Parts: sequence; C-alpha cells; structure tokens
Amino acid sequence: QLQFVESGGGLVQPGGSLRLSCAASGFTLAYYAIGWYRQAPGKEHEGVSCISSDGSTSYADSVKGRFTISRDNAKNTVYLQMNSLKPEDTGAYVCKAVFGLCVFPLPDMKYWGKGTLVSVSS
Repeated sequence: QLQFVESGGGLVQPGGSLRLSCAASGFTLAYYAIGWYRQAPGKEHEGVSCISSDGSTSYADSVKGRFTISRDNAKNTVYLQMNSLKPEDTGAYVCKAVFGLCVFPLPDMKYWGKGTLVSVSS
C-alpha cells in the first residue's frame, strides 16, 4: 500500500499562495509518477498536476501558469506551489501515485484519502 500524507492547506484570500506537500512513507517516491487531485465542494475529484519520475510535469488548463509541481527525492516529498489562488481552487487536495501516463486527463482513482483542505475566500 502506497501511503501519502498531504499537508500545507489552509485558508487564504484570493490572489494568495500556498505550498502543499505530499510526503511518502514506507517506500521510495522517486520511482513513481505523482499526481495532485482536488475535490471541490459538491464535485468529483479532478486532476490538477502530475510529475513523472523523470521530473517532467503536466497541469490542468485551469491552473497553468499559477501552480508548479516539483519533487525532492532526498526528502521523499512532492510539492505543489499554488500562486494567484482563486475561489474555484477551493477543495480537498489529494496526492496519488499515477500508474500510467502523466498526462491529462489523469487517471481516475478508486480510493481517495482525505487530503489537505484549501479554502480560498475573502
């Protein structure tokens, strides 16, 4: 079982920034493509960004130019830097190993963790 712990969420005003962390425990994250997904209130999970094991990245159109995904293999952690946040970015952000192409649309997942909550509002 690939276990992740998401952190870094919080309440932020529109235009603000947050950096989310996805820490892996019990396995080496460097060998996997990792995707960030989010679930807005009342909506289904959607892919936000993905980073391949070789470091290549992809993004949903809605976050391009605002979000940056990165990985620090020495820390066994993937990050999502979120800038210029909008109210529509609100949701629970979850990271998952992606067993397929790290391109959009990202693969859907059967099971979801609770993630870290991001609330963008005035």
